[in-house]
Amino acid sequence: MPKPPRAPADLSGPIGQALEAAAQALQRHEPAEAERLASGVLRSDRQNIGAGQVLGTALLMQGRPAEAIEPLQRAAKRSGHPAIETLLARALSGVGRGEEAEALLRQAIVRRPAFPQAFLELGDQLGAAGRFAEAVAVFEEGLSLAPEALVLKVGLAFLCLQRNDRTRARTLFEEVRAAAPERHDALVGLARTLGLEGDYAGAADLYRLALQRRPDDAAVRLDLGKCLLEMGQREAGEAVLRGVAQAGPPLAGSAIQALATAPHGRFFLRPSAAAKFLKS
Repeated sequence: MPKPPRAPADLSGPIGQALEAAAQALQRHEPAEAERLASGVLRSDRQNIGAGQVLGTALLMQGRPAEAIEPLQRAAKRSGHPAIETLLARALSGVGRGEEAEALLRQAIVRRPAFPQAFLELGDQLGAAGRFAEAVAVFEEGLSLAPEALVLKVGLAFLCLQRNDRTRARTLFEEVRAAAPERHDALVGLARTLGLEGDYAGAADLYRLALQRRPDDAAVRLDLGKCLLEMGQREAGEAVLRGVAQAGPPLAGSAIQALATAPHGRFFLRPSAAAKFLKS
């Protein structure tokens, strides 16, 4: 999920330069460095809104939502910025405080101009809770206010897949692909939709295209392996799953399951035998 844009901040002087360096570290996916820099800014200026937002984002990226709450609460209280409120809601949800997260997001989505990321976060959280009708309503409200927000179309499309509404999901993914062919999430979503519809060849083509752009995406590689097995291309599918399994234990389990459950896969009496096969 894309990160919200940073709230406006004064970038003049040493504090501003440190804050800009922290934001750049986030963009380079170096959250530990961003945390270090933002923490330094906050030691000099505890009420700095931008530093609180960057620090909270860095902590969330490192899977530390409980630690992200305090700096984000301070920044949200001082700014009333929906980007920060959305991050804070994500942190609250991450520690099981779902009701507080929902209340905060419902506050964020009434701010104007509309902030699409708040609608996305609320829709995703409602969908994860099985409140699908409410989630759809949130996505549709967001799109009515920000029809150019492709991220909301993608979010709604994945929600439609959860509800097994493949027709609407495919329409939405295709609309996003037409508007922004470079979007990886829409490409993968469309591939998954085609796979669920039984068009394994079409899905495999899209998965290959996605891997050309992001060759390290193990989840897409796993889906490609499943498609190839479904198509009866056993050796090719096994070769792809073998590569996935070698990426590490969590993915190895998924690869073993894919191998065992596919109609043209293989059956093993012991998981260790399957693991050995995939490592061979």
